Amino acid sequence: MSSAAPKRPALELADIVQKHGEAFRQRHILRREQLAVLNAIERCRTALLGGHIDVCRDCGAEQQAYNSCRNRHCPKCQALSQARWVAQRMTRLLPTHYFHGVFTLPAQLRPLARRNANRVYSLLFEAVSETLLELGRDPEWLGATLGITCVLHTWTRELDFHPHVHCIVTGGGLSLDESQWVGSPPNFLLPIEVMSVLFRDKMLAKLKMACQRGQLDLGQAPVDPEEFPQLLDRLYRMDWVVYAKRPFGGPEQVLRYLGQYTHRTGISNHRLVCMDESGVTFRTKSGKRITLAAEQFLGRFVQHVLPDGFVKIRHYGLLAAGNVRTKLKAAGDILACREASNSTTLSEATKVQSDFRALLLQLTGIDLTRCPACGSHAIERRPLQRAPPVAA
Repeated sequence: MSSAAPKRPALELADIVQKHGEAFRQRHILRREQLAVLNAIERCRTALLGGHIDVCRDCGAEQQAYNSCRNRHCPKCQALSQARWVAQRMTRLLPTHYFHGVFTLPAQLRPLARRNANRVYSLLFEAVSETLLELGRDPEWLGATLGITCVLHTWTRELDFHPHVHCIVTGGGLSLDESQWVGSPPNFLLPIEVMSVLFRDKMLAKLKMACQRGQLDLGQAPVDPEEFPQLLDRLYRMDWVVYAKRPFGGPEQVLRYLGQYTHRTGISNHRLVCMDESGVTFRTKSGKRITLAAEQFLGRFVQHVLPDGFVKIRHYGLLAAGNVRTKLKAAGDILACREASNSTTLSEATKVQSDFRALLLQLTGIDLTRCPACGSHAIERRPLQRAPPVAA
């Protein structure tokens, strides 16, 4: 089993922040959480956060490593969190097929979302979940309660602002009297056109109500308070983008598929190509690349920093926290999921989550308990002192 450390990408987001972050902060007014994210990324895995040194008692080889910032917007700090999340959700996985849906906020509402991120994102979650649950319970379609996991993303591959919600939905649900599982066809869950119209109507009704209650900051531009009702009227006449398809693979593959979305950041380090006088170059879609001035690149990145404490992964229907031990269990029993196997899985998942070394070994084959020089397991970990802060 390999014990080598993972190869560092040629360019990391931290490199860009370290070189251009200070000038960017001086020229732009940033929210507190945006400043905190830039500071965390800049300090991540540096002496400023302290660390440890692994010493082999057999051969004396030493290897030092610095602590991670653990910020959810840092591309270097998501792999273990994602793996722990997937391991936990495996205990709530139903043996059925699943569908992948995407609900997108129209471009005309993006300025409003920028000014009211917490409120608009929360309403977006409500509109999406209510649309799926209401149609699922409709006897015309299923007459059952679905299991839904939703994840908020706010970016495109070019880092433009584009709020949308990814959903993984069970291919069927628990009947309303909780006596049976009502399965959907493998290639159809709910009609796209109906989902689009209901999602639109719910979202606009929620925005109108929030405006009437004084819960939205409309500003003066680009959303004029006097023109807001007219904007909503125009949006009622538009087709809203809703996308759905069945993910490939079985239930376990579906959950890992969703795991790709849950802890993804606006840009990964592996998409960064180079940083030079012309700016920052990174990969987008289909092998294409784009180059932005460093200041423009950082500006696009920080617009995707979520409000402090905002929950970007939410569960509804059978997967809602209040239904896990009741409706979800009933659905699992009907689908022949035995409680004993669930308990075993939960125990294994908990064990993995408690030991990051075992999890890293499982994910990457990297064995932190083995000396990279002699292969011995006689590794002793000692703390490193934090570097003193740089004087202003």
